[in-house]
Amino acid sequence: MKNGLFIAGDWAQTSERFEAINPYTGTMWTTIPQASDAQVAEAIAAARHAFEHGWRQTTGLERSRLLFRLADLMDASADELSRLESTDNGKVIRETRIQMGLAARQYRFYAGYADKLWGQVIPLDQRDVFDYVSNEPLGVVALITPWNSPLLLLSNKLAPALAAGNTVVVKPSEHASATTLEFCKLVEQAGFPKGVINVVTGDYRVGKALVGSRNIDRISFTGSPEVGKSIAATAGQNLVPVTLELGGKSPNIIFEDADLKRAIVGALAGIFAATGQTCIAGSRLLVQRSIYPQVVEALKQRAQNIRLGNPLDLATEMGTVANEPQFKRIIERIDQATKEGARLVTGGARASGAGLEQGFFVQPTIFADVDNAMEIAQEEVFGPVLSIIPFDSEEDAVRIANGTRYGLASGVWTSSLSRTMRMTRAIKAGTVWVNTYRVSAAQAPFGGTKESGFGRERGEAGLAEFLHTKNVMIDFSDDERDPFVVKS
Repeated sequence: MKNGLFIAGDWAQTSERFEAINPYTGTMWTTIPQASDAQVAEAIAAARHAFEHGWRQTTGLERSRLLFRLADLMDASADELSRLESTDNGKVIRETRIQMGLAARQYRFYAGYADKLWGQVIPLDQRDVFDYVSNEPLGVVALITPWNSPLLLLSNKLAPALAAGNTVVVKPSEHASATTLEFCKLVEQAGFPKGVINVVTGDYRVGKALVGSRNIDRISFTGSPEVGKSIAATAGQNLVPVTLELGGKSPNIIFEDADLKRAIVGALAGIFAATGQTCIAGSRLLVQRSIYPQVVEALKQRAQNIRLGNPLDLATEMGTVANEPQFKRIIERIDQATKEGARLVTGGARASGAGLEQGFFVQPTIFADVDNAMEIAQEEVFGPVLSIIPFDSEEDAVRIANGTRYGLASGVWTSSLSRTMRMTRAIKAGTVWVNTYRVSAAQAPFGGTKESGFGRERGEAGLAEFLHTKNVMIDFSDDERDPFVVKS
């Protein structure tokens, strides 16, 4: 494949391209266009023109039909899109295939909202003044997505942005841009007007030009806290609002009264199912001391039997790390944890074996006897590395769970309803799963607190991020009044 940038409904070529590396083979499999500052400005201008000269006047029904059509096309193309995404970022195809269906569900969910952006009539103290509120699109929004789940995480942003009546400029990660460019072909087939959806690819220079523009009305970013802080600071110079979905160091808490069979499966899925490359990874497993040895041993046995291999093979259970820089960071974190005194239970190195040497494979890694003050418990690894921390009481579990700068996701495994209610109230996180982990739904709002970001995606709350509230006050009295007297 060899696509250009998608600007104003056309494919724009660039003077510079960069290699996309297949993380399974370690070799280049395609090239991606590097947008110039001028092309980023062109994409923003195209989105502005489309918004002002047509898209903002479309009815909700029109936007709904286009979103439903896009969802149908995603379903029809799901096999090819999942193959491309697994080739590009190393995630196993049985997971990327599911994600294509979840992305299509997002477009359908928000398609149902597009013609239901109702306002509100507000009764005032004055009898002869009519007041109402309308919800209106912001204008041009910048959507910046990461490399771990490009099309699914794009749907979190793009679906509500379009349903609300905005136009967009999308900047995917330079480490996984291929499927976002391929997705633009579906945008064409669906019949979206030119300029409503624009995609510019490239390195940090593209993001800098996009975020620094004075012609953007909102920025929605998913990625690391460090980059999120930089984006917020730049956007603040232009008073552009931002939605930030950042990192996590999520606690997954197993109490002694839990269904251990289910909890162990949940702990494994929470960290290893996506090679740990998800912001919601349950990377800190808190286990009550009475069952601690039993849980550690069970997890060790299960982790050692996880099947690594070609991400395109349906039998593969865990794929590669998405890119070489991330691979190196994970190995460094593992080495640091060993130096800090965490007990290595299994893994801890680059995976070897037939068909694995050329790829960015990391063994499923488990550390036990981790102190919550250790770097491995405080810093996001974004890889298949689990830290197990013992605790004694509910109070102890809450203290450890809340003892990081993050607050994105969490899990609680218990058979006690009373404990469930206490823990879900006490944990400082945007999501608390109980007796499950890493489950998502289009209807359920998602986002974090503390350094995990602010704002919400998915659900009705995700739609509100792309709307602004306008108040209209109409005096329908016939009386002449002194204009310098404040009405009350």
